[in-house]
Amino acid sequence: MTQAPPFHLAFAVSDLEATRRFYVDVLGCRVGREAARWIDFDFFGHQISAHLVDKARVDEAHVGEAHVGEARVDEAGAVLPTNPVDGKDVPVRHFGAILEWRAWHALVERLRELGVQFLIEPHIRFVGEPGEQATLFVVDPSGHALEFKSFRDTRQIFAT
Repeated sequence: MTQAPPFHLAFAVSDLEATRRFYVDVLGCRVGREAARWIDFDFFGHQISAHLVDKARVDEAHVGEAHVGEARVDEAGAVLPTNPVDGKDVPVRHFGAILEWRAWHALVERLRELGVQFLIEPHIRFVGEPGEQATLFVVDPSGHALEFKSFRDTRQIFAT
């Protein structure tokens, strides 16, 4: 697989300092540029930008799409529309990273050591099928669902 260019994602947050603590102290991201109302993070080689907005606008970002499947409510009370994927209710709106196998397991260990609550516990999905992968979901302080996944064989990322 060829190296893809880094992506950029901007997203709304309700508390910059809580966001900084989560992405730096919990996930291990590095801070890039920042200003009074935003912070750039090195998110596993990609640039994500957390932009401070009022809480109501963050909540709007979570419920602004059609509810196709069921819905979950996170700890902050935000509604997370879901769809079933291999027996789990996966948040429709989420972002994340595909990590190397050992790095994914190290992240799982780190999250457990820090007492982070999983939205979806670490597990292997699509067992014995194309695209078999390790996956987990967590939620950041503003209610954004994040998925971290890994493949033993990276050729399975786009397998059908």
